[in-house]
Amino acid sequence: MNLRDEIETTLRAWHAYEVGRGATAVIDFDCYPTGPKPDPAGSRLEVHRRLGELLDRAQQAGASRLAARLTADRAYLGALLGERLPLAEYVRATQGCAAAGWPDAYISHRRDQARQALAALGIDWSRDTSRDLHRFEGPLDIQDAPDAIRQAAADYEPAVREATGSRAPFNLTVETAEIDAYWAYWLDGAGYDVRLRLNLRRASFTKVAARQFALHEVLGHGLQGASWSDHAADEDVPWVRVMSVHAPQQVLLEGLAQALPLFIAPDDEVLVARTRFDLYNQLVRGELHLALNRGASIDELAEHARRRMPWTTDAVISDLLSDRGANPQLRSYLWAYPAGFDWFTNLAEADTTTGSEVLRASYRAPLTPTDLTALWPEGPPIGGQGA
Repeated sequence: MNLRDEIETTLRAWHAYEVGRGATAVIDFDCYPTGPKPDPAGSRLEVHRRLGELLDRAQQAGASRLAARLTADRAYLGALLGERLPLAEYVRATQGCAAAGWPDAYISHRRDQARQALAALGIDWSRDTSRDLHRFEGPLDIQDAPDAIRQAAADYEPAVREATGSRAPFNLTVETAEIDAYWAYWLDGAGYDVRLRLNLRRASFTKVAARQFALHEVLGHGLQGASWSDHAADEDVPWVRVMSVHAPQQVLLEGLAQALPLFIAPDDEVLVARTRFDLYNQLVRGELHLALNRGASIDELAEHARRRMPWTTDAVISDLLSDRGANPQLRSYLWAYPAGFDWFTNLAEADTTTGSEVLRASYRAPLTPTDLTALWPEGPPIGGQGA
């Protein structure tokens, strides 16, 4: 068994251990579903030791891609065991990018872009912005949402395949759930089988949201995972074939999925306005993520959130802070949203040739921030240039 396969076997055993005890899953997309199914690991400490041994071997062999993945796994597992690294160190180890943040002037620039896009639709910047945008987008009955998402995915699929070069098949299942969690939509899967879950407790459906999440979840995450699986079936790929949200491919996954409307539907004025509005919100969430981990008080953070996002509520702010401060998985994973979204938005606004190359490469392999930077060295630092 080669080193990559040993890593995958260890991760599968860890995943089985966590799932078996009712804890959060380790693997969320399996690009090699016919792989071995080992018995559950005996403990987290056992897995931690094993990951350390594999990391030593990867470093000695100069297998930098495998070492990066193992570094992420070991850092996340360390956090589950109670270790609390400084945020910048933790994000660098897991997501593979900086946690520097963005200057106030830059965030204000993205705010002004979003504000102008909404004003063109007749929507004011106020405490009611989110509500007014939702109404403008055309509310959709929850029973109609799965069919609307499927139809939007079918409409966009040819354009996404043309832009990315993907020819991989995929089978989509849409399910509903009611879970007290931060996510409104979640996609997981194995090989060519993709499952989209709609969280009825969080999701709010509109006609525009159906288009947005057809791109984000189905043709972003879903087709990407199926495409990686397709390559893994044809080639002896050098990367670990089981994906986890605490690992460094997540910046690519969340960044491109959120920015995909700017590449695929740049003439859809309402969808682009929604995308610009979401980017601004994510950048502010990034500010809160950093400030919370620097020790800012809860009162200070709540006031900052209300000032930057007057449409937000105390319930939303409470969840934003809890997720980014108290949850080891989300303390890492949620940084991928602003970090990746910002980078891919800048890419969409830049040279189209480079953008096309990045999109095609992104559907061939789970690129890390290091890979993305190599493809576009002129781009902004992933994770911000510093506040």
